[in-house]
Amino acid sequence: MQLIQTLLLITVFVSMSLLMFMRKMPALITLPVMAVLVGLIGGILPADIIEFVIGQGSLKLYNAYTITMMGSMLSIVLQKTGVAESMIKKGAELSGDSPWIIAVMTLLLIVFLFSILGGLGAIIMVATIVLPIMTSVGIGPVTAVGIFLFGLSIGGIINVGNWAVYISVMGLQPDEIKRFALIIFAISLLVAIIYITVQLYRDGQNINLRKISLVSLMLGIIFSGAFTLYNYFLAPSARNLVNQFFIGTGFVLKWAIALIIGLLFTAVTIRLILRKNEHESDVHWTAYFSPVIPLFLILLFNLNFIASFIVGIIYAFMATYKKGRLNLLVKCIFEGGAVVMPAVILMFGIGMLLIAIMGPGVELKQYPGGWPVLNLLKPLLLNIVPHSSLSYVAIFSLCAPLALYRGPLNVWGMGYGLAAVFLASGLNPGAIMGLLLSVGQIQGISDPTNTHNVWLANEMQTDVQKLLKNTIPYTWAIAVLGLVCASLIYL
Repeated sequence: MQLIQTLLLITVFVSMSLLMFMRKMPALITLPVMAVLVGLIGGILPADIIEFVIGQGSLKLYNAYTITMMGSMLSIVLQKTGVAESMIKKGAELSGDSPWIIAVMTLLLIVFLFSILGGLGAIIMVATIVLPIMTSVGIGPVTAVGIFLFGLSIGGIINVGNWAVYISVMGLQPDEIKRFALIIFAISLLVAIIYITVQLYRDGQNINLRKISLVSLMLGIIFSGAFTLYNYFLAPSARNLVNQFFIGTGFVLKWAIALIIGLLFTAVTIRLILRKNEHESDVHWTAYFSPVIPLFLILLFNLNFIASFIVGIIYAFMATYKKGRLNLLVKCIFEGGAVVMPAVILMFGIGMLLIAIMGPGVELKQYPGGWPVLNLLKPLLLNIVPHSSLSYVAIFSLCAPLALYRGPLNVWGMGYGLAAVFLASGLNPGAIMGLLLSVGQIQGISDPTNTHNVWLANEMQTDVQKLLKNTIPYTWAIAVLGLVCASLIYL
């Protein structure tokens, strides 16, 4: 009987994955249906499926989707108030006329923006400004879109709103996510610069190797220094040491930034009281700090995610205040919630599948041996899930393209459901996060089923499959390098 149940569970996983892969059923519907079927096949009572799988499952990731909504609200505020558009134009003005410099500066600007922005509306708004700037200096349409996609995905790595699911699903601490996120961020940025250099050469642009080497070296020093600073001064042990002696660079750095944030709030408060910016058409320079304030509060001070986003929203409102801006803020809040509603509903399904596989986390007298589905899957998973570094890297490197076309490693398809299965098998939660973040770059940049890939390809009058072929060698390389780093850290 157990063998039949196990085979049926595998059939459900495979068939549902194929339905998403072939785009016959959206993930929003597939995941809840899969959760119910898994529960029924596993021997969960119908009443318990309603109470636990559907009822508790839809609330399991409440923290993740609340954070997602707050981040989206800040994103919409930055769009509607013109802050994001103004930042793009200022960045373009400072880039000069060298195609390579413009491409790299545009990449960094997109990374910065999408460390806080999100949603198709933000992508369209940014793309309609930066794509013409790149093509105007001779950057090819496919290359311009590729640069945009790299920036979008790299920014998403350090978008703290995207970390919420790893915290909720895998029980990881923000410090654990930060460390690996910075590693995959550095790898992705390096590969993106290589992509820009190779593609511009293919587009027939003159490549100044000396200039490229100097800029690359400068960026390498900056990011290496930042990473070292984080690990040395902001790691838990160092923080404890700094707090114990109440002195040190870590303490000075954090409170210097706290002082800057305080001064910025003071400046925008004075402007608000004096109403000096009420009739200005241009965005004031103080508004440009709106995206980074939540990032600093979370990364340096470990402030609650939701509270950090609220502080960012309040600051953006104050820094851009004009008559009628309160009504605009209310509209942004409603629109921000609406924009991410598909992702929120997807998280309902992810939570249901998590409960269906792993159980509600409490002992139930009707299941004295433990949660039935988990008991069925454990023996099988112990034999197939990699636990050594070599097998982990080899298996998932080969399977990395399964993140495409809503495949099983796609975080917006079966990815988090599969993560629950891996978690149930005893695979290190950090290794699972490393897997999803690494192969997630293939999905975020190369996947033709992404709505933004389709829109960008249409905007630049190119084929979305051509974007896949153009970027997949680079994104696959990111995935492999990320998996190697994850194996060294977590296995």
